[in-house]
Amino acid sequence: MATDNGCEPELSDSLKTFGAVLKALREEARLTQEQFAPLMQYSVAYIAKIEQGKRFPPRDLLDRSEKVLGAVAAKVLKAAARSLTRTAGLASWFQQWAGIEEEAVSLYAYECAVIPGLLQPEPYIRALFDRRLPPLSEEQFERQVTARLERQRLLTERPNSTFSFVLEQALLERHFGGIDVTRVLLDALLGFGRLRNVEIQVMPLRQEDHTGFEGPLCLAETAEHRWAGYVEAHDYSMLVTDVKAVSAMLQRYGKMRSQALSHQATASLLKQMRGAL
Repeated sequence: MATDNGCEPELSDSLKTFGAVLKALREEARLTQEQFAPLMQYSVAYIAKIEQGKRFPPRDLLDRSEKVLGAVAAKVLKAAARSLTRTAGLASWFQQWAGIEEEAVSLYAYECAVIPGLLQPEPYIRALFDRRLPPLSEEQFERQVTARLERQRLLTERPNSTFSFVLEQALLERHFGGIDVTRVLLDALLGFGRLRNVEIQVMPLRQEDHTGFEGPLCLAETAEHRWAGYVEAHDYSMLVTDVKAVSAMLQRYGKMRSQALSHQATASLLKQMRGAL
């Protein structure tokens, strides 16, 4: 839900496990690395490093696996990658919240600095990481892009969970990354907004009664119907579990929902902005 722009943790045993699964499936298909690599459109050396757990599997490798390895093997490989891609590219200080996010029955977010990660289309994600300081290596860059896109599966994989977002209109007016990126962003927001379990509201540029002056916040309701809060800035984060503090965050978020445009009015505004580009 949050920006989670920090550097990812060290390569873990889970990468080695994924590599072992890939190797076993390749060998089961009776393909050598020299045969397998060109079919997957990668070099032999790159495939070898993935199998050794030294490289993070790119998204298109998973997409091509069905054609090369077959539907059953591709399903196994994607299952092995799912938990890996949701954590291995995420900042270490974000992973605790990411775990809560995975199991939440309700997720709320107010954002005034950047579009929430769960709503970011790939061009917007790449524009963000392109501008990150200090710069990311190419491998770190691709890892984090893949991890963020994988997190977005929560919106469709958890249809019984409720997702609510309040976004500042300024984030859309800024045209971050350029007109083309903004066009894709608006299309993505309209698409996400059509999901029955997702509500997106825009906070107007001019709103005299605005409760969000204390900054971005995230809230999650657990399966036990307990609430937790989360705030972050500049590669630091804080998980909020104190009942009184979380209650205050819930009050602020509830008030902001009443101050923002309705879900329907937001969709109309997004369409209008899309048409004006």
